[in-house]
Amino acid sequence: MNIAIFCSGNGTNLQAIINSQKKGHIKAEIKLVVSDVPGCCALTRAKNAGINIGINILVVERKNFKTKKDFEAEFLKALKKEDIGLIVLAGYMRMLSEDFIAAYENKILNIHPALLPSFKGTQGIKDAFEYGVKLTGTTVHFVTKDMDSGPVILQSSVKVTEDDTEETLAEAVHEEEHKIYPRAIQLFVDGKLKIEGRRIRILD
Repeated sequence: MNIAIFCSGNGTNLQAIINSQKKGHIKAEIKLVVSDVPGCCALTRAKNAGINIGINILVVERKNFKTKKDFEAEFLKALKKEDIGLIVLAGYMRMLSEDFIAAYENKILNIHPALLPSFKGTQGIKDAFEYGVKLTGTTVHFVTKDMDSGPVILQSSVKVTEDDTEETLAEAVHEEEHKIYPRAIQLFVDGKLKIEGRRIRILD
């Protein structure tokens, strides 16, 4: 199976996925890394890894297209060319359109830095910390048309201690992300995820 990874920022989840693939834990090819932010750290990570595993890189800026449809059409063309069977969102900060999601229905994964359905949106760690929860974590889910609302694949919890700051909590959450995201990807690749309504059953 060929995988595409979408990213916009630092790329720590991208790095965790690359590392897992190199170790043989993800038995699929990372064929394409897509970004809408030229020069982001994630692209540097992809370029460095590409020396060894042949990653193709696509950078497409929204400002160069009149419509979102045209913008996403560039992605879709590249995805088709590389015969992509799974899209992994790893810090990609744009909402995908309904048409794009429909083209890859149940083939797009996302990771969110909170225990969904709590603290949806772009500030999951900050929102959880400011709310004063004693437990937060991270969630891997399928992407649907509604933000952070797709069926949950895996979750991992993180205790919020009295000494935590938003920064130390973020470190703990990201550490869990780097563990469960590669695992969820491999479960998909192995065909071990069965969708039953809102529930995901992990097959033996």
